[in-house]
Amino acid sequence: MADHGRRRFLTYLVAAPTLAVATRFGLDGVDPPTAQAVVPTPPAPADLVDLGDVLILAGAPTAGMLVLGIGEDGLVRFRLPREEVGQGLTTAVAMLVAEELDVPLSQVRVELDDARPELLFNQLTGSSNSIRSLYDPVRHTAAAARARMVAAAADRWGVPAGGLTTRGGAVVAPDGRTAAYGSLATAAAAPALGVPAATPKPESAHTLVGTPTSRIDARAMVTGRQEYTLDLDVPGAKPCMVRRPPTLGGTVKAVRNEAAVRAMPGVLDVVVIPTGVAVVAETFGQALDGKNALDVAWGAGTVDTLSDDGIRARLRAATAPLVVPPLLTAHLDAEFDFAFVSHAPLETNSAVADVRADRATIWSGLKSPIVAQQTIAAAVGLPVDKVTVHVVQAGGSFGRRLFFDAALEAAQVSKAGGRPVRLMWSRIDDTRHGRMRPATHHKIRATFALGQVLSFEHRVAAVETDFRHGLGEILTATAASLPPGIGNAGFAQTLFLTTVKSPYHFGLTTQVLTEVPLKMPTASWRSVYSANTRGAEEIVVDELAAKLGKDPVAFRRAFLKTAAQRAVLDKVAAEGGWGRDMPAGCAQGVGFHEEYKSRTACLVELDARDPGNPRVTKAVIAVDVGRPVNPRGLEAQLLGGLTDAISTTLRAGLHIDKGLPLEGSYSQFRYARQKDSPPEVRIFVLPATGEPGGAGELGVPAAVGAIANAYARATGTRPRRFPVNFDVDFTPFPR
Repeated sequence: MADHGRRRFLTYLVAAPTLAVATRFGLDGVDPPTAQAVVPTPPAPADLVDLGDVLILAGAPTAGMLVLGIGEDGLVRFRLPREEVGQGLTTAVAMLVAEELDVPLSQVRVELDDARPELLFNQLTGSSNSIRSLYDPVRHTAAAARARMVAAAADRWGVPAGGLTTRGGAVVAPDGRTAAYGSLATAAAAPALGVPAATPKPESAHTLVGTPTSRIDARAMVTGRQEYTLDLDVPGAKPCMVRRPPTLGGTVKAVRNEAAVRAMPGVLDVVVIPTGVAVVAETFGQALDGKNALDVAWGAGTVDTLSDDGIRARLRAATAPLVVPPLLTAHLDAEFDFAFVSHAPLETNSAVADVRADRATIWSGLKSPIVAQQTIAAAVGLPVDKVTVHVVQAGGSFGRRLFFDAALEAAQVSKAGGRPVRLMWSRIDDTRHGRMRPATHHKIRATFALGQVLSFEHRVAAVETDFRHGLGEILTATAASLPPGIGNAGFAQTLFLTTVKSPYHFGLTTQVLTEVPLKMPTASWRSVYSANTRGAEEIVVDELAAKLGKDPVAFRRAFLKTAAQRAVLDKVAAEGGWGRDMPAGCAQGVGFHEEYKSRTACLVELDARDPGNPRVTKAVIAVDVGRPVNPRGLEAQLLGGLTDAISTTLRAGLHIDKGLPLEGSYSQFRYARQKDSPPEVRIFVLPATGEPGGAGELGVPAAVGAIANAYARATGTRPRRFPVNFDVDFTPFPR
């Protein structure tokens, strides 16, 4: 990757009555943001490159095109070219800004930026990459603003800037004089102001970054003041809902009773769009009544003949063969199946759209707003620069909002009807027709002799993941700069190869992905390939330890590659009391995972005395992310990963029946409830070193392995199909 020592920041002013600083971040000898001119240093070996490195490389030419303003009120406003979906990003970025500017956190406002196509590949939120990619650029931008404040004060007082300091949102002179940032904002914006070079503080001087900090939006969320898409007051925007086909990918052949539905109370319009039939009404209740009353003749879907058994059979048939012959030495074989899983964010898909003849405006929770803008512009027949896309804070994502289905539908309905609309997916829509984590089949073989693992083969077959949200373009753009075997792979292969890595010295290790191209609405789900792939591997690691007569923790410790990996494992073993006596039907389990320059270990205790209703009763997690910006936010990420793992390992999945998921709500998609959460969870964040690693995806795979291993020890049954309890114990909603 590019050498951080060669990076430079160019500061310029944005026209404004008070200070508005922007930085452009590039490489020595490069005129940013010309992407073609960037010549990175030779890539690291394939086993050292992760997806975050790829995304950072792709975004490098525009990484510093950030805007920060300070007004006469003293408030600092930073435009964030990423999406906040509950992961705490706005808080972490506000901490970075406050740290560099020496202002109280309460004076920082982080606002989500609109779609900015000039950012090229640098406005996608995903792959645990936001803090990794923003850490340096945000600090440099804030440092540049601080330097201008100091320069303005020095000019006002007629003293050298080198003798001034900053504290509490003010510039302080050696004689005790102070000037609040607000009073300097206008002078600091003067283009002729002489400003010394600005550099961020050394990490050793940080007083806020690295300190556990509560979210800046927490009060707004718990009091109902936080505005989500459907809370926005867009004049004239009318409620809209869509009647969707009875199978995935179905099409509209005819609406048999359109006139009758149009005559219903409050109904304003009925519009056929590619994904169904939309009803626009005065209220959402009337829109819902109208869509339920529609009599639609549907065309066939894309997978009408397929159900779970048929999909599993296709995956098994597509799984690449194992290479090492099992007769040469002692071996362990295992096969696993993981079901489809809904993203199930609390806020369903929603968008507001106002499409006119000459322009369009969209509001939605979007993690890939540039691609959304481009796609919507093409769909409504407008130039991209005539489509404004406002990014709105969203209530959860887990990968779901990389796609912009609701925004596209809202734009199509608005154009056809000639009025602004507020489109909402119902919970049933979101569960059945929303995007899902693909089902996977895994085949693993490990060979061993004399206490050593000689080879470890993992073959994965997965229903194809849709990457048309912009990641594919990023991977294509950076392919030439990646190591052989990665840069020339397909989208899915590149993502798989840059995220799934074994942390163990297991001899000849190979991990191979085969995708089955079924036309289903899939998307990256938290931890993407790693949740299943590394989760399955951690189960096999436990079984290998048993074959070799070793304790699972001691076995892992012996084969882990680095001291940093062993440190998190040692921490959970010590803090979790590994090996303590447990009642019959209860057991401990452990798992490990490393990804995105971070590593974690998870130890759980599970009560399976009722095997049909097992419960995790305790979890201990240790994590090393290099340099945590907000340890409290990091703890929340890991707790979320643990909850996802509890859900999808034990009960939560989607049954596909003749082309449609049976599940249609939270009452049927068995995501963990409060009663399923461990009464005791302890999370240990290891001391800071180096630069930040990623955290959003990190917590799921280790917890999947730990829970499955505890279940196996508690019940004496080695789980091979997930979730382990997956009965259709509900009456499906009508199609």
